[in-house]
Amino acid sequence: MVDVERAAARGKRGSSRVSEEGAGWSCQEIGTFQALRPNEDSFSWLTPKTLLRSRNEILAQLFGDPSNEVRRRWVAARTEQGVDPDFRIKPDLGAEYGFLVVGDTGEGDASQYAAVPGLLAIGSGTAFAVVASDVIYPTGSGNEYDDKFFRPYKDYPAPIYAIPGNHDWYDGLGGFMRVFCDAPPLAVERRGFSLSPAGLRGLFWRKPEAVDETRLAAARARRSLPGQQAAQPAPYWVIDLPGLLLVGIDTGISGTIDRDQGAWLRRVSADPRPKVLITGKPIYDRNTYHPCPIEDGGTVDEIVRDPAYNYVAAVGGDTHNYQRYPVQVGERIIQYIVSGGGGAFMHATHTIPRVDVGGVREDDFKCYPLRGDSLSFYSNLYRQRLRMPWLYLTPDEGLVLMSRHIGNTPPRPVGTGDDTDGAAGTDGSPGSPPIEAGKPVKITMRMKWAARILGGWPMPFRLPVGRTFHRWFSELSDWDTPPFFKSFLHFSVQDGVLRIRCFAATGCLPQEIDPPMEDEVAIPIGSPPAPAGG
Repeated sequence: MVDVERAAARGKRGSSRVSEEGAGWSCQEIGTFQALRPNEDSFSWLTPKTLLRSRNEILAQLFGDPSNEVRRRWVAARTEQGVDPDFRIKPDLGAEYGFLVVGDTGEGDASQYAAVPGLLAIGSGTAFAVVASDVIYPTGSGNEYDDKFFRPYKDYPAPIYAIPGNHDWYDGLGGFMRVFCDAPPLAVERRGFSLSPAGLRGLFWRKPEAVDETRLAAARARRSLPGQQAAQPAPYWVIDLPGLLLVGIDTGISGTIDRDQGAWLRRVSADPRPKVLITGKPIYDRNTYHPCPIEDGGTVDEIVRDPAYNYVAAVGGDTHNYQRYPVQVGERIIQYIVSGGGGAFMHATHTIPRVDVGGVREDDFKCYPLRGDSLSFYSNLYRQRLRMPWLYLTPDEGLVLMSRHIGNTPPRPVGTGDDTDGAAGTDGSPGSPPIEAGKPVKITMRMKWAARILGGWPMPFRLPVGRTFHRWFSELSDWDTPPFFKSFLHFSVQDGVLRIRCFAATGCLPQEIDPPMEDEVAIPIGSPPAPAGG
């Protein structure tokens, strides 16, 4: 079992908040994750086939999201099959334990596998792991779980539970329910055509894909050890832990929950123990607030904020980076966390404005990658894709630009880069611009315009750069070379304290050996009650 305290201390000293090397910029040796990959294929959103298979997202926005209706059918079927009506999972654990949370994993390419070695090292000795959103891209098919779930986590010795993300719902949740709940497919409902929104949606809706049971059985064999086995009761659940409840909800495609799930959430939340919510969509993200509506009225965040329910944190996937918002709610602070950096392409952080949502101060907000590293990374990506060398911003330039724009102190000392000869550049590829150590940074007009195009500097006139052009450009881009800026969470309960640590994966060998710790928060939760009797 890894000594997490020592690993955290080493990781803190080697993080991106300390040096460019900790961010993976001076990557001289690629990590061992390359040997874990099944092939050299790279997942891409640019193919017409991928976009066509993912059309249910657009159809749900245009004609309504059927997730609530379909989820009720899945839950009714599970209830008929005799599962616990509270959908409770109860591991046999002592008073001290740990578990992992990793979000948005399933691309099956370099960016996913780059996070695996560090996750296995830090996760050694943990009781279980949870995938928080988007287990499988692009459509959650049960036929794609081998290389995107069973193979990457074959050496993780404990059970893995999950909550579905919007991409898992593009398959009608069929693949997810078959793999995680061992549930047979739902009976096909045949309806006649109508001119209603639901009828128009049905004309183009991608139907669930039949699972190849032989192929799935071969994939399951990769995680066949007794300690790895787990069957969760439903797409939403509660994990009953000593002194803590972990509550997972299913937010479908559009980020809402149905009335039955809302009633269940209120019921299980009445337990007085401290709780952590795991949700497919974050409640705070990019300095905006998404309370998650409940079908019969109210919101999920109203439940989280109610002191009677005693939530101490809410963790959501869907956005592919790490963010933490410590929100003051009455006399309590609730940690709202985005944890979607487990495998898919990285969503930019440099387009996040100065934080003030929910009364959170900018200096109390944390993100990974740092805004400056995000700006530098995307400047190099744009430089390559658009063949415009002048767009490139060094990590130091990105750091200084973002700190000037946001109005904060650079979160890393400027001038911590390593001198290189350009043989291995900032993205690990030949010919990329070298990093210069210790060079003073003076903001120039070229730097400002490069940052404007990248959405990291104010425009003198209104253009939809950051929220529109850059957002879609980044989503349609992918890369197979470090740094990847992936991350996962390690939770530990010890001596009445819940610690949440964010560890990073850059794809570079030094960060595989000692994963950087990018953030840490300690939450007092009290000691679990002594067992009755004896």
